[in-house]
Amino acid sequence: MPLALAIGVTGVAASGCGGSSDSSSASSEANKAIEKGTEEAKQGIEKAKEEVKKGFGEAEEAAKQGAEETKGSASKGIEKATNEAQRGIEKGKEEAQKGIEKGKEEAERGIEEAEKQAKRSGY
Repeated sequence: MPLALAIGVTGVAASGCGGSSDSSSASSEANKAIEKGTEEAKQGIEKAKEEVKKGFGEAEEAAKQGAEETKGSASKGIEKATNEAQRGIEKGKEEAQKGIEKGKEEAERGIEEAEKQAKRSGY
């Protein structure tokens, strides 16, 4: 915007420079306006550069923070999955133990039945 102002001032100064006897004072004023506009444009550009750098810095910081949060979430997810897997293993062990005990009971009943059958048959 300051650059546009400088260009506009130059245009106004140039249009004011006609065939009048005040052309040297008009030129002097135009040059001053151009210099002022140029300086304002430079300041505007510097300020814009600083804002861009600041914006990049903030974006980088936000990205780092987001990465840390994601890392924390991933760690929590891994921990949760590990806990669930451990519970699954424990439950599987319990079920296996119950199955073994049930199998033993059935085998014992089968042996008892076989012994009863053998006694009845005379063996």
